[in-house]
Amino acid sequence: MVTKNDTKKEAKKQEKNRKNQGRDRVVPITAETPYGLCSERLSSFGGLTILVKFLDLIDFKGVFSEIYIRPVRKTALGCYKMVLGILIMLFVGYQRISHIASIREDPIICGILKVIRLPAVSTFWRYLISLGEEQSQSVLKMMREIRSRVWHIAGYHPKRIRVNIDTTVSTVYGDIEKAHKGYNRKHRGEKGFRPVLCFIDETREYLCGGQRTGKTLKKEEAGSYIRQIRKHLPAGIRHVLVTGDAEFLGWDSIETCLKAGYWYIFANKRCKPVFPEDGWYTCKGYEYNECYHHPEGWKHPCRFVVMRILEEEDQQPALFPETKYTYRVFITNRTTRPHNVIAEYDKRADVENSIKEAQSEGIMAIPSRKFRTNRAFFQIVMFAYNIWRWVKLIAVCSQTRNRELTRKTIKKTSDYRETIRASRLNKLYVPAKLTFHDNRGNILYSTCDIRSAGVMYFLKYLDSKRNKIYCWPQLPELKDTG
Repeated sequence: MVTKNDTKKEAKKQEKNRKNQGRDRVVPITAETPYGLCSERLSSFGGLTILVKFLDLIDFKGVFSEIYIRPVRKTALGCYKMVLGILIMLFVGYQRISHIASIREDPIICGILKVIRLPAVSTFWRYLISLGEEQSQSVLKMMREIRSRVWHIAGYHPKRIRVNIDTTVSTVYGDIEKAHKGYNRKHRGEKGFRPVLCFIDETREYLCGGQRTGKTLKKEEAGSYIRQIRKHLPAGIRHVLVTGDAEFLGWDSIETCLKAGYWYIFANKRCKPVFPEDGWYTCKGYEYNECYHHPEGWKHPCRFVVMRILEEEDQQPALFPETKYTYRVFITNRTTRPHNVIAEYDKRADVENSIKEAQSEGIMAIPSRKFRTNRAFFQIVMFAYNIWRWVKLIAVCSQTRNRELTRKTIKKTSDYRETIRASRLNKLYVPAKLTFHDNRGNILYSTCDIRSAGVMYFLKYLDSKRNKIYCWPQLPELKDTG
């Protein structure tokens, strides 16, 4: 008969064994070390509890039920869990629907979706191909609403922001709808898509954009994407600076910025303004100039600024004196000196890092032959990208002890500067054990892992935020745009 004292002795013995399990002594590992299986439920994605608390903090389920437009196809799991399952797959670092097979039986992921195991890959794939343009626009609307809530929670209320707009190339293989041959520096001659992405420079969030055909961007399309910027911004922003390369230069883009009250700086490779010879001045070893030029087909003149760089002289002198200079020409409505305008444009170079990170998150993956499905999947991928950005913004808020966030505060914080891949290693890929006690689940982290302390601190901070009552800011109604 087992007595109460025997039970206590056995519990103390097990506790002693757990304490000595590789923590206070060296456990030698050799080729002869025994190995086997254990019955405990372990997960490699212990940091997913951060995602669960974050989604509860912003009331993601309420936002989803209010904004998301359900497709015609119905599933037993429901639209919310299907979309959440795809988001979790992207959040943990997988990019293709077939990768769901690797996480079907993860205890934490199954616990989040409240299933014994996730549905088969074909179930998610059939649901994905049922999505179209309506779902793509609804995902953009959800991002708009959640961005406003996250900024409200973090106390981030900027008056001025910079929006960097650029394109990239997604190479495709096979018979894919609306894929065309175009500019593709890495895979010349291959068909592809040419998506447009708008990023907020201060927080590196994806603002708006979408998957496009592989054809060259038209001037009317560039203006339509710039027109979407104001609709997706939180309230309270007074000044917006739009920067783009020469691909976005055209009267439609300029007129859109002027009507919306934006500042703009666009690179120029089409217009050929004539700069006055007596207007050149030197600053930091380079020469600058400006003029007003009226391109053909435009309604009124615009300001052009130029920077010319003296090339290194060869042994043989140039035939024409003007060939010894390299020119960089920009068009802008800023009133500052030309060297300040060009220095401000050069800060746009960071958008290439954001695009590269978005490519590694999954926008290069083309899941279907249908173009409408690929457009919807593109927005879901960028939604998962933004979730990481928002989680890191809340992490910055926890480190600044609830002080009002500014652009300098965000840029100086190491957690926000690190890439999403590094954040996964620090906050997501933390091993955890899932137990069931007192009729509820418990998640336990290892005291031997140095990352566990940071995860525990952030979870407590999220709990403190969840205990507060928020009055969410009201956003104007967003109309669908083509």
